[in-house]
Amino acid sequence: MIESLRGHWPEYLMEAAALGAFMLSACMFGALLEHPMSPANQAIDSPQLRRALGGIAMGLTAICIICSPWGQRSGAHMNPSVTLSYLFLGKIRAWDAIFYIVFQFLGAAAGVMLATLLIGLPLSHAAVDYVVTVPGPRGAGAAFLAEFAISALMMWTILRVSNSRMAPYTPLFAGTLVATFITFEAPLSGMSMNPARTLGSAASAGEFTALWVYFTAPLFGMLFAASLYRWRRGLHRVFCAKLYHDNYQRCIFRCNYGALNE
Repeated sequence: MIESLRGHWPEYLMEAAALGAFMLSACMFGALLEHPMSPANQAIDSPQLRRALGGIAMGLTAICIICSPWGQRSGAHMNPSVTLSYLFLGKIRAWDAIFYIVFQFLGAAAGVMLATLLIGLPLSHAAVDYVVTVPGPRGAGAAFLAEFAISALMMWTILRVSNSRMAPYTPLFAGTLVATFITFEAPLSGMSMNPARTLGSAASAGEFTALWVYFTAPLFGMLFAASLYRWRRGLHRVFCAKLYHDNYQRCIFRCNYGALNE
């Protein structure tokens, strides 16, 4: 534990900063698009169009974070379910996975708290509500199935793309899925895929409705995709745990990325 913390603490902090930045962006665009006094909200009557614009904004946010120097170095998991899936696939050491997850939760909470300081009361308005993720009108069951499905699709896409000759384009695929899910899936579950992201908002909002959905469905969905990939392609076709490895940043994972192009 001490060795991992001493040697890899920069990556842990980068994971916290990455998810914190994502949450700050989500809060800012959530307030801009959904607060009733916002000029953007008043100019755009269609909730579907506002979701689409929010999805594009968050998809671009994800791409920028993954491609940033810190995202290149830490691997830009930003999600405990992603980290645990790579632990299952044997690409990250146990203590690194534990610290990644701890710092992801801390980063998500810090990002929402920073947004609260910067945005103030508009973030707490009922129409924004700290961008919490809660089940839609169809209930927790539908939210669970939706979260499972989008999480599985995200992890499957990441594994297929990042372990192929298209690996440099993994951030684009991931960002496009984020934008698509926010646009079309959000009415079912709020579009989380990420227990740290959900808890970061819930803690500030005091809104813990169906929290179990967001702690189970994303993990089960991503582990299902990882299991399917392992069964169909084999562990030898998982080269690294980085989402974007086409760079010169150091890698702390059980990395075999060089074999991808052999």
